[in-house]
Amino acid sequence: MKNKLIAIEQIVEMIPDGAVLMIGGFLGDGTPDLLIDALLESGKKGFTVIANDTAFPDKGIGKLVANKIVKKVIVSHIGTNPETQKQMIDGSLEVELVPQGTLAEKIRAGGYGLGGILTPTGVGTIAEDDKQKITIDGKDFLVEVALKADFALIKAKKADFYGNLTFNLTSRNFNPLMAFAAETTIAQVEEIVPVGGLVPDEVVVPHAVVDYIVRGDVK
Repeated sequence: MKNKLIAIEQIVEMIPDGAVLMIGGFLGDGTPDLLIDALLESGKKGFTVIANDTAFPDKGIGKLVANKIVKKVIVSHIGTNPETQKQMIDGSLEVELVPQGTLAEKIRAGGYGLGGILTPTGVGTIAEDDKQKITIDGKDFLVEVALKADFALIKAKKADFYGNLTFNLTSRNFNPLMAFAAETTIAQVEEIVPVGGLVPDEVVVPHAVVDYIVRGDVK
């Protein structure tokens, strides 16, 4: 066991240009804003971002897009961010749209060591283009490959010094799934308590999959 609390400057140093990032949040709720701001200030670029959405131009993941340090996003929608739409149309940003439930399960599969999932969602639509399709008991399913990342940047309400995490209501969203699906998981937390200070039943993400924690405001 180790104390996983480190400075945000150390986090930025370990994330290289072109890294694949999973970033938690839903329209900015549950997104680690301090980590995003630190990335912006670092001058690094070329990221692939896996997230539910790209929030708004001035909020959350949207700030990364607006500052053009992202080359590709894998998300369920971009309807709230006109900057993402603009860059997709002009070809400067690659956008891969994935149905929200499918996206969550692809991330879960990556974290749990599975190669992918089978889903009927998208069968008979353009979503099945270039994908393997199989039939089970007379019903067609698409084979959706699991998603993994180099780094998961997530946001939690509380942690102990080992990195056990709890979350605040709906800000939980994609964060727990992403914690399992990256080579390195970094959590921005509001409150850090001594080891033993968390009730076991409230731990959502166990310390074993959390590599580092940084202190910061959580809404």
